[in-house]
Amino acid sequence: MTSRNLSLRPVLAGLALSLTAGLVAAPAAAEARPAPGTHAGTRTEPIVVAHRGASGYRPEHTLAAYRLAIRMGADYVEPDLVSTRDGVLVARHENEISGTTDVAAHPEFADRRTTKTIDGRPVTGWFTEDFTLAELKTLRAVERLPQVRPDNTRYDGRFEVPTLVEVLQMVREESRGARRTIGVYPETKHPTYFDSIGLSLEEPLVRTLDRFGLDRKRSKVIVQSFETANLRELDHLTDVPLAQLVDASGAPYDLVAAGDDRTYDDLLTRAGLRRIARYADGIGAHKNRVLPRDPATGATGRPSDVVRDAHRAGLVVHVWTVRDENQFMATNFQRGTDPNAKGDVRAEVVTLLDAGVDGIFADHPDSAVDALEDWLG
Repeated sequence: MTSRNLSLRPVLAGLALSLTAGLVAAPAAAEARPAPGTHAGTRTEPIVVAHRGASGYRPEHTLAAYRLAIRMGADYVEPDLVSTRDGVLVARHENEISGTTDVAAHPEFADRRTTKTIDGRPVTGWFTEDFTLAELKTLRAVERLPQVRPDNTRYDGRFEVPTLVEVLQMVREESRGARRTIGVYPETKHPTYFDSIGLSLEEPLVRTLDRFGLDRKRSKVIVQSFETANLRELDHLTDVPLAQLVDASGAPYDLVAAGDDRTYDDLLTRAGLRRIARYADGIGAHKNRVLPRDPATGATGRPSDVVRDAHRAGLVVHVWTVRDENQFMATNFQRGTDPNAKGDVRAEVVTLLDAGVDGIFADHPDSAVDALEDWLG
């Protein structure tokens, strides 16, 4: 594993991935108080990661969503990265874009609709790798969950699909304005698939980070992936911290494609976590891995051993995804019967923090920031 100069302790109350240097040097006055996520005395503060930006309030993966998240106090913004046909990294949750853009309303692209096999599953729609950046820029973002978040549909058609370069430029500007360093937490999406079509994600990601002076161990950047092979590759390409994503079930697709029968369950064994620590610095775990739900009631009970075991392996633990709406919560955090109504997100965040997590991904960053501040006292 490359040397990352991370102070990871067996009993870790907060984040060790977030370091003092970042996208832009903060003014001296802002450095008088440790920024969220940096070491403070004998413990460090957990971080809030804006999941696809402030996606509870704006269409996800737009500059507007990222900017709002920063102004709500998020420590990191999370762009999911896919490639265009001409090899430009852009921020979309998936390379299939019918649910997040207005591509279906563009008759000039009607013949681009197709079916592909992505990670072993057939997917029908329009795909970023079939568009040049110039073509993709003629599309506009739309709300992915219009039935859940109807207020967000007022922004449909207003925002472009941003490139990674545009995200980093915006974050640099917002860091200066906020007088604090905002982090970036990119995810490489479907790396095995993109490798198979000659559009590798890792090299252009590292080149772009280097262009912004961020390809350094002390940059406030964390790269994540659900697959393992590309993280091992990135371990040799960059010194920025890496995080192994772990879903609630299933297996990393690169292992499936290679005929390796290991699953995410296997990755979370003590031996599996020690193997992850050879190439990564943390795990990004589905929140049910930390707070398992009772199959009968849907309520959370006693925390699992995941956080303890990860910390013992020298890994930090970030969990995803906390959302304000009832339907995304365990039953003991829900309020009322409307699935789209606001649940008790503060209780959920506090319970996760009490379980020892080092960071939380949130669709509504303001809710997570408020809960964290209350928890810190």
